[in-house]
Amino acid sequence: MMSKLSRAFLILLSWAVLTPGVWADDAPVAAKDKKDKPLIVMLDWFVNPDHAALIVAQEKGFFAAQNVAVELQTPADPNDPPKLVGAGQADLAVSYQPQLHIQVNAGLPIKRIGTLVATPLNSLVVLQGGPVKSLADLKGQKIGYSVGGFEEALLKTMLGKAGLKLEDVTLVNVNFSLSPALLSKQVDAAIGAFRNFELNQLELAKKPGLAFFPEEEGVPPYDELVLVANRDKLNDPRLGRFLAALEQATLYIINHPDDAWKAFIAKHPDLDDELNRRAWRDTLPRLARRPAALDEARYKRFAQFLAKQGVITVALPVSNYAVQLPLPE
Repeated sequence: MMSKLSRAFLILLSWAVLTPGVWADDAPVAAKDKKDKPLIVMLDWFVNPDHAALIVAQEKGFFAAQNVAVELQTPADPNDPPKLVGAGQADLAVSYQPQLHIQVNAGLPIKRIGTLVATPLNSLVVLQGGPVKSLADLKGQKIGYSVGGFEEALLKTMLGKAGLKLEDVTLVNVNFSLSPALLSKQVDAAIGAFRNFELNQLELAKKPGLAFFPEEEGVPPYDELVLVANRDKLNDPRLGRFLAALEQATLYIINHPDDAWKAFIAKHPDLDDELNRRAWRDTLPRLARRPAALDEARYKRFAQFLAKQGVITVALPVSNYAVQLPLPE
């Protein structure tokens, strides 16, 4: 997905050497004593504040308390995690709701079982003080993007609300370099900027951005980061315990944000910089308080939007791609 790859670029800008993963051997003894094999969880990219609940659940012992061992891995290719889950080579993957719809429609045997970030992070960003004050001002302007498809659907909808069409703007592929393209004035706007990262990156560059949010401009709200499992392995008893621990970790983060941040950077000290501190602050309000909960009407509405925009061929029943698993009593 576009948003995933654009975020990957900015994360790479903020640090050069990244921890390759969080391993089950680092988990508390209670989890390692359990005979169950570790759940292999593939992240969508390198560790960052979007993964707060996963890291804190491991570092503060919430997974261990639920007697589930977890092994977090980072992918060589950010497109691989859902495919690895579909092929049975990983138990869970961090993915994106738009990507989930696209991949299930293409036949990938996966289902959403949980949510990490429950609101869109994607946004259309311009520089403050520039010629664009409203979406209507985008007429005749250049808009940078990274990957077509879903991004174009977002942009088409947002422009339409302002009485514009895609033909009224010039699309420029900036090769995942959204913030630099804005700062160098290669483009006048960028679609696909993550509001918890790119906006902070622009602020740190002393060139603050102005964001237009898709969910305020005609795009149905959706979950940004989701957890997907193989649809034929949903009876795995570890999944419910995993989700229960994730909920406990999320509430701990909300209640103790500073202590949770210390636990996060204790495992990943290379992320202890101003960009990630700001991203942590802006990500926390967007974490899913009930990671296992599924809003079927919301998912159905978004699937219908994708089908109407031609991103997918048909809006499948929600049960085809999402499920709410029971938590342990």
